[in-house]
Amino acid sequence: MTAIRKAAVAGMFYPGSATTLRAEVEGYLSAASQTAAPVPKAIIAPHAGYRYSGAIAATAYARIAPASDTIKRVILLGPCHRVAVRGLALSGADYFETPLGKVEIDHEAEDLVNGLPGVAAFPPTHEQEHALEVHIPFLQVLLNDFKLVPIVVGEAPPEQVAAVLDKLWGGSETLIVISSDLSHYLEYDAARDIDSRTASAITSFAPEKIERGGACGRFPVGGLLHLAKSKELTCEQLDLRNSGDTAGTKDRVVGYGSWAFYEPGAQPAAAKPKPKAKPLNIRLVRKPAPAQQKSQPQTANDFEAATKKLLVDFGPKLLEIADTSIRLGLKTGKPLAIDPAKQPAAIAAQGACFVTLKTGTGQLRGCIGSPAAYRQLCIDVAENAFRAAFKDPRFKPVTAAEYETLKMSISVLSPQAGMTFKDEADLLGQLRPGIDGLVIADGPRRALFLPSVWEQLPDPKTFLAHLKHKAGMPQNHWSATFKANRFIAEEIHAKK
Repeated sequence: MTAIRKAAVAGMFYPGSATTLRAEVEGYLSAASQTAAPVPKAIIAPHAGYRYSGAIAATAYARIAPASDTIKRVILLGPCHRVAVRGLALSGADYFETPLGKVEIDHEAEDLVNGLPGVAAFPPTHEQEHALEVHIPFLQVLLNDFKLVPIVVGEAPPEQVAAVLDKLWGGSETLIVISSDLSHYLEYDAARDIDSRTASAITSFAPEKIERGGACGRFPVGGLLHLAKSKELTCEQLDLRNSGDTAGTKDRVVGYGSWAFYEPGAQPAAAKPKPKAKPLNIRLVRKPAPAQQKSQPQTANDFEAATKKLLVDFGPKLLEIADTSIRLGLKTGKPLAIDPAKQPAAIAAQGACFVTLKTGTGQLRGCIGSPAAYRQLCIDVAENAFRAAFKDPRFKPVTAAEYETLKMSISVLSPQAGMTFKDEADLLGQLRPGIDGLVIADGPRRALFLPSVWEQLPDPKTFLAHLKHKAGMPQNHWSATFKANRFIAEEIHAKK
């Protein structure tokens, strides 16, 4: 019988809604800084609730985005918080599940280490453990097709953990993720002091210098540092903050940090420079704007012209990629693998899109997308088309016969622009029906509507109320921490 380790902390540490969860993870990733650094062989990232540590974790995960098609196996190690264990515990499961779906466990990899000193299957320590689970949605959003080796690490010497990691090291197809928070429940300045010492121990590959209260994952971290030093890896500190900096008070805080480890000779993953970011004060009008609307900056016109030209020149190619990805998914269960180097430069640049499927009567049948650009547009189209057809949690997977009757559209999104408003009435007054796409967020709850939703919900108050409902908020919800970003989109439809 198939053993599935069900999500234990969905709705607590991260959103329980698949749509909200995906949007939140993508938001963290899009906000993380992008560089031309190599893809790390290993990362250390925190495991608290997303509102506290999601942004810090994203600084590490953003570095692996260029290898979304390359990484096929993830070795995920973290500490135990619920059921104590000595040594290293395998899960005994066949799949780990989150609201974004199931991830298969790599039993072949587990067989390589099962029986090594201190290693055995012990499912109870995995059942309610959050330290591993909170990382899986980041992996599901970023990686196209991978298997997982989840290991809970109790008290174990660095050499013992290093032996397991060494056995599973592999090549570019294997990523190692170490889950750890730093200090716990200290006053803000005291936490910064000890977290700084822990960070120094990590970057100097000195696990013996990590204090007992310096990191809850000091045992898996120590194993990685021991092995990384022997393999002559380099370490880059990406972020170091605490809950007082992100979403909590400063009287009792938890520390978080992220680090990336690179193998000798690792080269930057991106062969092409990242396109310059567009200013955020832009809008794109697909229909003539009402006469009372003010003219927009030249950057808006530039964006509109460039996007329309892209869809005129390459829209059919993007629709072909989306169609091929779905048809391949019907046959193999996998999306189309795209090599950006073989695509036109305009669609090999970073871009964000949504792919929408509707029935002949106009009923939604699937819609998945990226709120912000974090990968090449051609890859985004292929992946989102596949997910719209088969992974939208609101619908059953599309069948081959049904697909022939569906209509497809692709929306290419602008960067998001943060909105400033004093209250809900002010926000509603600023919205432009038929033009604005909208992202709202308050704490961990987040949701997005494309501009096309105005066709069904033309009244701004109704539009916002339905978007709140989608985010899991009451329709009359309002707070001082409510945030809204708007964007614009240009759309192309497939003809059938």
